[in-house]
Amino acid sequence: MSSPHSHSHAHDPDAPPPTAEALGRRRRAVWLMLLLLVPVGLATVIGLLVLWPGGEPTRAEQAAEQALPPGTTYPDGRVASLEPVDCGTPDLPATCGDAVVEVLGGEGDGDFVQIQLDPVVMANGVEQGDVLVLTRDAGAEGGAAYAFYDFARDTPIVVLALAFALVVGLVARLRGLAALLGLAFAFFVLLRFVLPGLLGEGSPVLVTLVGSAAIMFVVLYLAHGFSARTTTALVGTLFGLTLVAVMGSLAVATARLTGVTSEETVTLQGYDPTLDFSGLVLAGIVVAGLGVLNDVTITQASAIWQLHEVDPSMSWRELYRRGMAVGRDHIASTVYTIVFAYAGAALPLLLLIEVYAQPIWTTITSVALAEEVIRTFVGAIALVLAVPVTTAAGAFFAKAADAQGGTGTERRLTALRARFSG
Repeated sequence: MSSPHSHSHAHDPDAPPPTAEALGRRRRAVWLMLLLLVPVGLATVIGLLVLWPGGEPTRAEQAAEQALPPGTTYPDGRVASLEPVDCGTPDLPATCGDAVVEVLGGEGDGDFVQIQLDPVVMANGVEQGDVLVLTRDAGAEGGAAYAFYDFARDTPIVVLALAFALVVGLVARLRGLAALLGLAFAFFVLLRFVLPGLLGEGSPVLVTLVGSAAIMFVVLYLAHGFSARTTTALVGTLFGLTLVAVMGSLAVATARLTGVTSEETVTLQGYDPTLDFSGLVLAGIVVAGLGVLNDVTITQASAIWQLHEVDPSMSWRELYRRGMAVGRDHIASTVYTIVFAYAGAALPLLLLIEVYAQPIWTTITSVALAEEVIRTFVGAIALVLAVPVTTAAGAFFAKAADAQGGTGTERRLTALRARFSG
C-alpha cells in the first residue's frame, strides 16, 4: 500500500493546481485524519474476516432448492407459432395463448414444445419469433415438461450497460472508469458478503455496516484518489452510515415494522421464518443511503478544501460558515432527490391511497407505506446531518494541519502571500 505522503498531493483535475504550501497542508491533514480512519479500517477488515459467510447453503437457500423440482433448468425458447385463445368471462374478457416454442440450448435443444401463456403475458405483445425464458422439469411424468417463466431481456440490458459504461468513460474519462471499477467492487461485496450474511445467522445491522464501510473505503479512494478531500468525505460518509444505522434501529423498533410487506419478503418468510425481517428493513435503509451520502460528502469536502486553499488565513468558524453556504444549496436539491427516488420505488404502494376506501392517514401509517415513509425520513435526516459534520471535519483538519505547519509568523506570511497574489 502506498504511503499517504506519496499520494496526498492528488487534486481535482478541474481545479487550479495547488501551491507547495497547500500540498504540505494536505499531507498533514491526511495524516491527522488517518489517526481516525486507520482504526475504523482495521475494524472493517476484522469484521469482514469474522462475518464472511461460509460456503454451506443457508436455510433459505436449502428450502428454495427443495421448493423447485430437482433438475429444473431455464432454457431460452423461440416462439414458432402462436394461437390466441379466449380464456375470460362475459364480465371480464381475457385472451390467453397456445404457443409452439423451439427450445434453444440445453438438453432439449432443437425440440418443439407447446406451452400456455396467461393473459398478462399475452397483454405484453408476444409475437412469433420472440425469445422467451422457459422452465424445464426433467423429472415430470411422461418426459420433460416446459412452461413459460419470463421474457428474455438479455439484449436491452446488455445494450444499456454498454451504453452506460461508454458514456461514463467518454465524459468522466479515467475518473469515470475508476468509478465503474468501484461499482464492480461494491456489487462483489453485496453479492458475496452482504446478501449471504443477511440470509445467515449474523446481525443484519452489523453485516450491512461492515459491508457498507468496506465499499466506501474502496469506492471513494478509487474514484477520487487518495487525498485530503477524499479522506474528509470518507469521515463524513462513515458518520452518515452510523447515523442511519442508529436512527434506523430506533425507528424500526418504535414503529414496529415487521418487514414482511411485499411478495418477496413473504416468499422469504416461507423459506426461512427465522430471518430477522425488521433487520432487513434497516439493512435496506443503510444500503440505499450509500450513493447519496457519497455524493453529498465529496461535494462538501471539495468545497472546504478549495476555500481553504484560496484563503488559508480563514478561521475555522469562517471556513465552516462559507462551506455550509454551499452545503445548504446542496441539501435543498438532494432532499428532493432522495424523497422522489423513494417515491418512485414505492409508486405501486402510493397508488393504494387512491384505491383504498379508507382515510389517507390510515393508509400512510399502514405497515406497507410506513416502511417507505420511515426509510425516506431516516435517509434524509442522515443525509442532511452529514453535511455539517463533513464541513466541520474538513475545517477542523484543515486548520489543525495549519497548526502543525510551522510557526505563527510563517503561517501569517503564507496567508499574506496568498492574499496579495490573488
